[in-house]
Amino acid sequence: MDYKERYKTLLDKMNQYNSGEIGITRVAYTNLEQSCTHAFMRLCKAEGLDIRLDPCGNVIARREGRMKGLPPVVMGSHLDTVYQGGKYDGVVGVTAALEVIKRLNDKEIITDHPIEIISFACEESSRFGVSTVGSKAMAGLIDKEKYRDLEDRDGITMEKAFSLCALDFNSIDQASRADEVFHSFFELHIEQGPVLINNDKKIGIVTGVAAPARFIIKVIGKPSHSGTTPMDMRKDALLGAAEIALELEKAAKDEREHGTVATVGVLDVFSGAMNVVPGEVELKVDIRSSSLESRQRVLDRLHNIIEAIKENRKLDFDCKQISAEEPVLLCEELMELLKDICEQKEFSYQFMQSGAGHDAMNMTRLGPVGLIFVPSVDGLSHHPNEFTELDDIMMGIDVLEEAVIRAATITE
Repeated sequence: MDYKERYKTLLDKMNQYNSGEIGITRVAYTNLEQSCTHAFMRLCKAEGLDIRLDPCGNVIARREGRMKGLPPVVMGSHLDTVYQGGKYDGVVGVTAALEVIKRLNDKEIITDHPIEIISFACEESSRFGVSTVGSKAMAGLIDKEKYRDLEDRDGITMEKAFSLCALDFNSIDQASRADEVFHSFFELHIEQGPVLINNDKKIGIVTGVAAPARFIIKVIGKPSHSGTTPMDMRKDALLGAAEIALELEKAAKDEREHGTVATVGVLDVFSGAMNVVPGEVELKVDIRSSSLESRQRVLDRLHNIIEAIKENRKLDFDCKQISAEEPVLLCEELMELLKDICEQKEFSYQFMQSGAGHDAMNMTRLGPVGLIFVPSVDGLSHHPNEFTELDDIMMGIDVLEEAVIRAATITE
């Protein structure tokens, strides 16, 4: 059996669901993403898995084990993408999990524990500004009322997006499995950074996940004619927003020893025109760190910046926090398991932190978690040129397969 060619075909099948001409656009709760999700469900069914779709839109595909009543060993990631993203982020983990099931079926291996694949809904924050929605719902961490009226770039609310997918937003709480226990959870993911490539390592064993805090900030000034309004009489919202962006950069650089980063990823000028002084601007801000103390220092500086701009530029602000998560440490026992597998297979590896959030961090509420990285060429991700060598993915799948077999098998 040519595993490599089979896996490439599987990955290509998923990536044919793409609504854009540049990169891959398969945004959460859209027709394309839902078509991809249902295609994946059909592929899981073809491998004899029991399939269900929960009230948040998470796919759960289960392969029963030899012994009844044991907690499942779970693999998972996501199929949704950012706008104009790449072919590997998320989808590698979901397709790798299915490839593991295919290998178990080929070898007629029946594990003691049941095995599940979960394709989580809305991992990316690009549509509604909040990330890992599906895994949060499964872990019982959803603040339903906080999410209900969040809007995408077309003014569609999350509640409406659910409705368009024949999902009932009011039932999202029923996706919770917080009263269950997973034996273990594994996620295979591209690194999305340059560390493995730069260090010439093939496998990253993740020790912890940094925590983002995200804000929507509206800067409110006064629109006026660009030719007739003197410079010292303007209330230019865009200049106020620009000051925030630059000062955030300085604040994060001062915390570089903690790996803290801050990004203004969206800046919208409302009713913008070349001959109009901008009257209202909206920024979307992402601040993340593995240190809550460091992140808080950046947040404090953000609030101080806003107060200073209010005073100096006579602008008004509406600052809304849409998420604030805590850093997550992963399971040391599973790290050692992954290390042992890499050494047995003679795969180069290193322990590392994840600066990006993943569904795996929410699954720590349900059981021990192992997160496996494979290299990203040039460290690119959330970009059309995102690329991971197929041979590197296959190494990651080899590690995932062995980890799942060991975890799902009871030893005397």
